[in-house]
Amino acid sequence: MALYENEITLKGFLGKDAEIIATKTQKTFTVLSLATKSGYKDKQTQQWVNRTEWHRIVAFGQPADHARNLKKGDYVQVKGEQCSNEYEKEFGDAKKKVKVTLRNSEVHASFVKKLEQPASSRAENLDAQPVREGDAA
Repeated sequence: MALYENEITLKGFLGKDAEIIATKTQKTFTVLSLATKSGYKDKQTQQWVNRTEWHRIVAFGQPADHARNLKKGDYVQVKGEQCSNEYEKEFGDAKKKVKVTLRNSEVHASFVKKLEQPASSRAENLDAQPVREGDAA
């Protein structure tokens, strides 16, 4: 049994085409913007309350090769490691500058697979709103 484990599996739809980025040493990696949805039925209003979560997926090596031709709207499965990093950013003008520590989160993919489109992406929640293009991360 592992003492620590950091593995995440996501299934969802891409919000935009795969983005291929080159490093300074001309090595490439692929970035995906993946939307997952969850929701619940409000007991008071009997309406569905939905939430779309956007995930930044970064793939290197063979997973990047599998991801490079993916397009907006593709249904995909990703497995990988949840990673975060902190950085500081200054806000305000010269007189009132404030330093704020921010945190980025992304998934470093070890597996990327395009899945067959489900018969209905809204089958499990008929009241769900579709993911809009402007929502993409």
